Amino acid sequence: MEQFLSRMNDLQDQWLPLLVGYSSQLLLALVTLLIGWWIIGRVTRAVRGLMQRRAVDPTLHGFIGTLVNIGLKALLLISVAGMVGIETTSFIALIGAAGLAVGLALQGSLANFAGGILILVLRPIRVGEYIQAQGVEGTVASIQIFHTILKTGDNKTVIVPNGALSNGSIVNFSRQPTRRVQLDLDIAYEDNVKHARKVLLKLAHADSRVLKDPEPAVWLAALGESSVSLSLRVWVKTEDFWGVYWSLLELAKEEFELEGITVPYPQRVVHQVVTQA
Repeated sequence: MEQFLSRMNDLQDQWLPLLVGYSSQLLLALVTLLIGWWIIGRVTRAVRGLMQRRAVDPTLHGFIGTLVNIGLKALLLISVAGMVGIETTSFIALIGAAGLAVGLALQGSLANFAGGILILVLRPIRVGEYIQAQGVEGTVASIQIFHTILKTGDNKTVIVPNGALSNGSIVNFSRQPTRRVQLDLDIAYEDNVKHARKVLLKLAHADSRVLKDPEPAVWLAALGESSVSLSLRVWVKTEDFWGVYWSLLELAKEEFELEGITVPYPQRVVHQVVTQA
């Protein structure tokens, strides 16, 4: 019995300091975890508030806030694990290897992800703008992290990957406040070019949507095989572009008919050689 009590006393002398020391480490790690978790929440809210004050695209608010939150929490958990004596070197290496494997498997998605970040930060396009890119055109309905959604003029939905969109050419029809309407019309060689020019300029000046500066102009664009090409060019507000285009096209035809100006059909002269047997 005395020997058993002696062994228990020896074990107590050996393990009690270790248990006390480990308990203090565990308590310190728990306090660090709780305080760090609270600080990360404050930092995340501060980042989102900063983005709102800097007028960053709303789509980025939740994404960047979540990314910062997850990244800081991952670092906090690794630090706490090290405080309680867990070896974190192999753990970090495992995370790196897993990240590399996932990255290789999702190359296309990561390219779209990076493209989405570039579009949201650099803002070459915005929601509501009319663009042409990747062989399609339409109004930007939404810009998401992996793809951008366009709505075409005939109400089709087109989903464009952000990787291709950010690396290709984009024609933005809505970014500038004004646009030039160009209307190319053909008249017969027998018609008077100056008279046709006056008719077109009269139509342009009569439309209140046509801007006075720069002034409307009509140019002799080309001498074709069977017609003379005139080009009417006027400047309008961007939102009036198509309305002015269709209106001037219809009125030009009507005025040409009233003024006796003809719009010739394509002609081809064919010479037939007849040989006698």
